Amino acid sequence: MNTVADERVTEVWERLVREAQQSGYIVNTDDAFAKDLVRGLLENEARYGYRACPCRLASGVASEDQDIVCPCDYRDADLDEYGTCYCGLYVSPEVSRGERTGGSIPDRRPVGGVSARGEEMEQVSMKGLAFPVWRCRVCGYLCARPQPPLVCPVCKAGKERFERFM
Repeated sequence: MNTVADERVTEVWERLVREAQQSGYIVNTDDAFAKDLVRGLLENEARYGYRACPCRLASGVASEDQDIVCPCDYRDADLDEYGTCYCGLYVSPEVSRGERTGGSIPDRRPVGGVSARGEEMEQVSMKGLAFPVWRCRVCGYLCARPQPPLVCPVCKAGKERFERFM
């Protein structure tokens, strides 16, 4: 790989690390591994026009792949249950401290991709909201998602400080 590409990978990796830290997330501390994943993200961006997860098959249609654009929709659930996201780019604090090891993670993406997921969400949304709304009890931040975030992006409170809202 040429120097310009390596410089671009390092630039994007450093930005991901900064943004993750600011949002309460941790990028895998195996820098070489994480940079290989960033290289895959950049290859997918060049190929498709968006940074699809390098560990999943993208269709090349942005609307069908929106759930696997990094960070994917499944990151928080994977971190919570397995300590690492599907591709291993993001890890939990326990994994980063060596208190837990990441293992094999089943793919949460519905067969057929986002279109299947969209149909499921459409059925659920007829009964109400597609996802529960979570409120940070510390700062009042609201988000609609299957589970609360691991860390509040505003005040950095842990997920245990979130409550279902409404």
